[in-house]
Amino acid sequence: MPHLTASADARRIAGGEQLGFGVPGYAHPLLAPAEWAELARPGTPLHWAVLNIANGPGSRPDPHCLEAAGRLRNARERALHGEAPGDTVRASGGRLLGHLDLAHGERPFDELIADARSFIDWYRIGGFYLARCPADRARLPAVRRLTGTLHALLAESDSADGGGRLVLGHGTHPHPGYAEAADQLVTFQGPWTDYRWSQVAEWTADYPPERFAHFVHGVPRTHLEEAMRVARWQGAGTIFFTDRNDREGRSGQSDPFAALPSYWDEIVSRIGPGISE
Repeated sequence: MPHLTASADARRIAGGEQLGFGVPGYAHPLLAPAEWAELARPGTPLHWAVLNIANGPGSRPDPHCLEAAGRLRNARERALHGEAPGDTVRASGGRLLGHLDLAHGERPFDELIADARSFIDWYRIGGFYLARCPADRARLPAVRRLTGTLHALLAESDSADGGGRLVLGHGTHPHPGYAEAADQLVTFQGPWTDYRWSQVAEWTADYPPERFAHFVHGVPRTHLEEAMRVARWQGAGTIFFTDRNDREGRSGQSDPFAALPSYWDEIVSRIGPGISE
């Protein structure tokens, strides 16, 4: 049983929350066509997916990524505006987020904003995923400056409904002040062997589950239910679980989150159909 530090009272409603997927970034659409097609499949409980061409937007618009982005954007439009409220199976309603690598706070502000503008202009993304985001208190002001500017750029864009979404990819529990700098924090990213015994920071109990995401690799099919219980108990509303691991396979792909888990259909059915916002 995982050692959790949050009280039962603080997590009393977590079990009833609707889990959904956050996809840290599939491989290029040419290499992962099935993965990108699944994101727009009706009923997929997708919260967001990350577009990452070359550790960012690339040097020019990629036609294959433009097509994948358009399909996901159209699916979201159907979910939000085109489906009858009583439908039991809805279109995917997930946002497409542009990948910005903060390099633990080492990348220049102007460089990040230039990448952000390219994502907005070329792919009409609905937010940003800030990978390798710092977690310490000292870098919090710089991250707040960046997220404030990104929110302003998204508010000016006609593609980011609701002002867009910002997700900080810490991969661990950051200083509590980061919770006010973005819409969602990734507070765990790692293997199942660590996740099943992980602890949640007590300050997270002050926020609802939609503010936190967990990415776990190496989750056996037989432990899916246990993994989802851990996520709910720790107060995470967005997840990505996979049985793939971080060892390089025959395909040369070392990122365990770059492809579908072998039990994708099963985990989709366990979570249930996507619900439009």
